[in-house]
Amino acid sequence: MTRFIFMTGGVVSSLGKGLASAALGALLQARGYSVRICKLDPYLNVDPGTMSPFQHGEVFVTDDGAEADLDLGHYERFTGRPATKKDNTTTGRIYLSVLQKERRGDYLGATIQVIPHITNEIKDFIREKDGSADFVICEIGGTVGDIEGLPFLEAIRQFGNEVGHDRALYIHMTLLPYIPTAGELKTKPTQHSVKELMSAGIRPNILLCRADRPIEAEELRKIALFCNIDQTKVIPALDASSIYEVPLTYHAEGLDDQVIDAFRMTESPAPELSKWQEIVRRIKEPEGDVTIAIVGKYTNLTDSYKSLNEALSHGGIANNVKVKLKFVDASEFDHHEEDIVSALKNVHGILVPGGFGARGAEGKIKAVQYAREHNIPYFGICLGMQMAVIEAARNVVGLKGAGSTEFGECDVPVVGLMTEWVRGNDTEQRSGNDDLGGTMRLGAYPATLKEGSKVRSIYGADELSERHRHRYEVNVRYKSQIEDKGYLFSGLSPDGELPETFEKLDHPWFIGVQFHPELKSKPFDPHPLFVSFIDAAVKQSRLV
Repeated sequence: MTRFIFMTGGVVSSLGKGLASAALGALLQARGYSVRICKLDPYLNVDPGTMSPFQHGEVFVTDDGAEADLDLGHYERFTGRPATKKDNTTTGRIYLSVLQKERRGDYLGATIQVIPHITNEIKDFIREKDGSADFVICEIGGTVGDIEGLPFLEAIRQFGNEVGHDRALYIHMTLLPYIPTAGELKTKPTQHSVKELMSAGIRPNILLCRADRPIEAEELRKIALFCNIDQTKVIPALDASSIYEVPLTYHAEGLDDQVIDAFRMTESPAPELSKWQEIVRRIKEPEGDVTIAIVGKYTNLTDSYKSLNEALSHGGIANNVKVKLKFVDASEFDHHEEDIVSALKNVHGILVPGGFGARGAEGKIKAVQYAREHNIPYFGICLGMQMAVIEAARNVVGLKGAGSTEFGECDVPVVGLMTEWVRGNDTEQRSGNDDLGGTMRLGAYPATLKEGSKVRSIYGADELSERHRHRYEVNVRYKSQIEDKGYLFSGLSPDGELPETFEKLDHPWFIGVQFHPELKSKPFDPHPLFVSFIDAAVKQSRLV
């Protein structure tokens, strides 16, 4: 029997509902239960694929090709369960589905309304997970009181009534702000947030109270009294030194015990948390540190590279070192060459991540050149691989007009728009006039690795399957010219038409990949490319 847990948030956004959902999922797994986590986002976009990273952080990509909210990355990293396109929906997608049904006549001429049609569609999204796991955790995006979130609250209220309250649990996360002039945490915002939630017909079973300092027993008692909830179910959710410490701190505060108690699961085993204890020990007791420069375009909001940041930390965990990240705006190098030395001279590794558009492109190419000329470990991901190929074509092969058609017309289109590729047994086609949303090469695709290559030795396999998100690709027609100068296209699509991995043969560590390996990395199962890259950075640190 599947039990449903609904996670809502109040007072302010960015409280960490996604992290809390992921941590709770990890705790339930540690007790031996199967867990599935999904996200319901109130924004009107069909998916976050066309949203600026400055607006919403990174776009997470699933194996089956969904562009999803970054919280799905948390879910995967904490539970190890691969997310699918059925684990994330938005208001836009819900309304689109309802309107498509109305156009087909599925509603038999009924007047289409928020209740019951929109709420039924939301409930159907939740209900299809019934039977897929022991627990399904549904995070509701946004903040209680937001007008766009009202249909979701109404839907989960109805859902709880329909499945029975022995199968539905509501957890509400709020903020206790500290007022320095008063010298105390304030509980009133939490009281108002719970009141707002109850006005929607939902009485929370558990409160998660975010705070930056310990919450006194008197404050917990006050919250319980005014929010009409048992004090044992008012759980402090304090700041942690690492997100991977959160399952341990939540367990120490009794979150999973209270969930089990609320469902009256008296025979539940105690959690096995040694995996998380070892991860936290390695984070808190590193044997050294390395500095990695991330030369990108969206450096003003680090959530733009959330999975990447975490994958680098996973590489550090595997190598028993702390990874310090230095975010460098690539556009600073576009016209000021002297800035490269000051920004990169003391780093132990350089990484150019994915991105879109021309801004910062020349700066990224110069960063690649600096890594090549100074034998600094280089990791290029998606656009970062393309910049490495362009740099090689220009400065090593001598094709001075080499560039990417993504940035405009160029004399030597080393990188160009993909118009056709194979997915499984089907051929997919695109054109430059297609909609931007959902039209890229998305999801998991296989590649064949060349024997004797560095990438093949890192994977320990002759094939890989990794997630993609791009619409431009390295042109294979320039492959032999570039390889003649000491490079190797070490991974290709099965048909040999699409370069997937790229490496420099006479360099300590110089690898580019067209896919996004960071999306599959986990603290307890670090991605081998990141483990190897950080290992190379550790060796570089001994030379500096």
